[in-house]
Amino acid sequence: MKERVQSFGRFLSGMVMPNIGAFIAWGLITALFIATGWLPNEQLSTMVSPMLSYVLPILIAYTGGKMVGGARGAVMGAIACVGVICGAPDYPMLMGAMLAGPLGGWVIKKFDQAVEGKIPAGFEMLVNNFSVGILGMLLAIVGFYLIGPLMAGVLVVLSGGVDILVKAGLLPLVSIFVEPAKVLFLNNAINHGIFTPLGAQQVEQLGKSVFYLIETNPGAGAGVLLAYWMFSNDKATKDSAPGALIVHVLGGIHEIYFPYVLMNPLLLLATIGGSVAAMFFNTIFNVGLVSPASPGSILALLAVAPRGGQLMVIISFLIGTAVSFLIASPIVKMSNSSASLEDAQSQMSNMKAASKGAYAATADGGEVDLRTLDRIVFACDAGMGSSAMGAAVLQKKLEAKGLGNIKVSHYSVSEVPAGVQFVVCHQDLVERARKSAPSARIVTISNFMNAPEYDMIVQEILDAKSNKNVANAGGHDFHGGVLLKKNIILNNKPVPKNDAIRAIGKLLVDSGYVTEKYVDGMIAKEDIFNTAIGNNLAIPHGVESVIGEIKNSGLAIMTYPDGTDWGDGETVKLVIAVASAGDDHVETLGKIATTCESEEAVERIIHLSVDEIYDLFK
Repeated sequence: MKERVQSFGRFLSGMVMPNIGAFIAWGLITALFIATGWLPNEQLSTMVSPMLSYVLPILIAYTGGKMVGGARGAVMGAIACVGVICGAPDYPMLMGAMLAGPLGGWVIKKFDQAVEGKIPAGFEMLVNNFSVGILGMLLAIVGFYLIGPLMAGVLVVLSGGVDILVKAGLLPLVSIFVEPAKVLFLNNAINHGIFTPLGAQQVEQLGKSVFYLIETNPGAGAGVLLAYWMFSNDKATKDSAPGALIVHVLGGIHEIYFPYVLMNPLLLLATIGGSVAAMFFNTIFNVGLVSPASPGSILALLAVAPRGGQLMVIISFLIGTAVSFLIASPIVKMSNSSASLEDAQSQMSNMKAASKGAYAATADGGEVDLRTLDRIVFACDAGMGSSAMGAAVLQKKLEAKGLGNIKVSHYSVSEVPAGVQFVVCHQDLVERARKSAPSARIVTISNFMNAPEYDMIVQEILDAKSNKNVANAGGHDFHGGVLLKKNIILNNKPVPKNDAIRAIGKLLVDSGYVTEKYVDGMIAKEDIFNTAIGNNLAIPHGVESVIGEIKNSGLAIMTYPDGTDWGDGETVKLVIAVASAGDDHVETLGKIATTCESEEAVERIIHLSVDEIYDLFK
């Protein structure tokens, strides 16, 4: 569900974000040249209305049509948008354009599919041109009589609702929904897909809009980062918070504080409180901007503030920061930082989950030769803020180790170029990354500034180029690991988790790999950390204190086709017990991860024979 919501939100914002420069141009012209602007100019101010009424909607519709139907879809979307604009001349049809553009792209796409291979030779250009002309005309008529009036009615309802919220003093409560949605990477969708169109309507009426300050005000996130900096007992978060604060406030990359909130969801109370407080101030004192601030930095907010409004914008930011900081501080102080660190480490283990050889597994089960790698793509929701920052950090780390020939570029997670072999993205975007780049190795992170995965990537490439572990490249041998066919037990019936661990642990004991105390350590491990790591896979192993109980490194495998309950809502179908001393477990876990990199891969494994599983993991 989250992925579908993110995809829909990304689609909406995807029509607006490529055109943010045009919005800023319109906002600057408005701020400078209208009668109350910085440099009033009656002639130049005549550009304001045409840009809002025609240029911006047509650009949005063109972009939306192109997203669905390519270049022909873009033209169709623009034509349809003109009908929408003329059908509701009293309203800026930004939202109408977001409907007309994709509709135009969809219509021409379906037409092209219907006539593919049926056009007589020599008539292709004639059909292509007249199909867009005729269908575009029909859609413009539909836009004039249906979409335009319909969207005008929607705007009337929305405007009426906004007026009610404003008069009742309830508009700040919108932040109760906005702040949680932001940390699910819906920030761009909310800001550019919803508030930008509504803000344009308000700017035309009032000369500025409070909608441009709901999502973009960096105060709420700044308060949380400041609390981590001042009061966190965890060195990693305490040391990373100042840098994140600078990037967030001055760079406008709000995604950088999301992991800090996700580490302790109670901090949503702080971001909501800060945002609500700032919005109360904004509504009481009529604070607003003349155009969208992108990115959401304090510098961008000041640049598009109306004449004389800069001080009020700064106060709004400081109020949001102060309230968020006051709420976040006791939460950070009282939080169990070690638990969060344990979670982060376990996530890192799963993300690390790759062979340290010269080859790395890709999303579709293939392999990437790290020795010849020359490009890495850093992907984020919009392909601008956080990915640009992450790409810069990773590029510097590569260059510092003499790997400057590997270029790191940044893209939207939905627009990763074809053929890319290595992708880095936030862990919440991994499913979308797999769809966009099924043939790429995907590494996920949770902290854009100080992700430990950056160093892991660099070291992995260095190891590959120095030919470390090349003998293992593309093969299935675990260095130091031993698997016997008798230790592969298939088609087990579901049992309680501890019973399953005792059963698979007995296989290790009976084969001479470990002592009984190691099995006790496997049970103890589950009390500290659930070894179900996703994809219906569990990797039970002992706590550090029983490492000395390992006689020889080894594996045991049991399958549960019907699934067995592993606690914490996790269902497991494949259980692989690991007993590895020294550094052997790193390569062992890496091999398991590359082989079991998706639920589909695990599902295939549990239906294999003993011989086939043995050949896969031996």
